[in-house]
Amino acid sequence: MEILSDILKSLRVNGSVYFCSNIEAPWTKTFIQKQNPCFHLVRRGACWVKVEDRVEQLFTGDLLFLGPNVDHILTSEAPLGKMPISGDSTLLLCGDCSFEQDALSPLNNIFEQVTIVREEELNKHPWLKSTFNQLSSEYMAQNIGNEIIVNKLTEVVLVELIRINFGRQQHSFLHALRDKRIKRALEFLHESPESQWTIEILASKIGMSRAAFAKKFSLLVGQTVFTYLSSLRIQKSKEIIANTSYFINDVALSVGYESERAFTKTFSKYVGMTPKQYRKSKIGQ
Repeated sequence: MEILSDILKSLRVNGSVYFCSNIEAPWTKTFIQKQNPCFHLVRRGACWVKVEDRVEQLFTGDLLFLGPNVDHILTSEAPLGKMPISGDSTLLLCGDCSFEQDALSPLNNIFEQVTIVREEELNKHPWLKSTFNQLSSEYMAQNIGNEIIVNKLTEVVLVELIRINFGRQQHSFLHALRDKRIKRALEFLHESPESQWTIEILASKIGMSRAAFAKKFSLLVGQTVFTYLSSLRIQKSKEIIANTSYFINDVALSVGYESERAFTKTFSKYVGMTPKQYRKSKIGQ
């Protein structure tokens, strides 16, 4: 199993575009109290972005990604002491995105609150750049059925941005995936989280001693083997509970717990509510 793909599925990435248009200078757009992360791509022209005391200039091809509740301003007006930008029109592509907020994922903190991906970096990913081109074209054409195409393209773009940022930030989990033996151990866990794994069994499968494996896993992954396995099992169970009508006992067995009682205790520890309460919270969503 490709581990990163499996983890990204648990995040349930969604996205949509809400603005793509030419803007004539002078202009200012203020974004406040946006509960979801958002992104802005300068398709043509340039502008300034202000986030609290931080001021950056964005040029053609630059992408700005912001976390939830990050108030910011985009403007053609140069801040005091800065050189004015060209008076040409600016073409902006703006969108919202969302992730499963309570996903038990090692990638939950993959993005900083403010991330700028410059055009030079985007050019290293021609497929992503062409997808942005198609996304803009679809949104501006407003053809029949374009909403679902725009949303799906946005989701693909966001997953690709997560992958880019995953490498840029040297996220700690990346080191685990680069270690062949720890990566293989993670593959075993993701392929069969319901199996009755022990440190001894996993260590034997990847050719390490029990002590060396346990130490290296904790160092690279940032969690003990059993903490990671428990988190993985609970995340899988959340998906089953939210999307099926299986009895809780059957869910427990399917993710590796021998009794509903043990499963409920662990589930409550990680999620903050019982499996039944969690199912009720998802009804109608």
